[in-house]
Amino acid sequence: MKTETVSARLPPETAKKFALLAKAINRSKSYLAAEAIENYVNDQQWQIDAIVKGLKEADEGKFVTDRKLRDTLSKWGVDED
Repeated sequence: MKTETVSARLPPETAKKFALLAKAINRSKSYLAAEAIENYVNDQQWQIDAIVKGLKEADEGKFVTDRKLRDTLSKWGVDED
């Protein structure tokens, strides 16, 4: 698999914890950083995709009805007032 090198500056305390974590799970810091970045990117992409989908639906006029919104909020114990 082709990879690219990325560098990051960490506060000393974070760098220390990062090194200890890598040692504790018997993985390299590089492996741990790549895994963390991949997870972060996937989470952010999911959110961006959901926002884009919601904006598209809004542009198409697809909104929840007032009744459906009130019913949902009342299930959560939220009062209209």
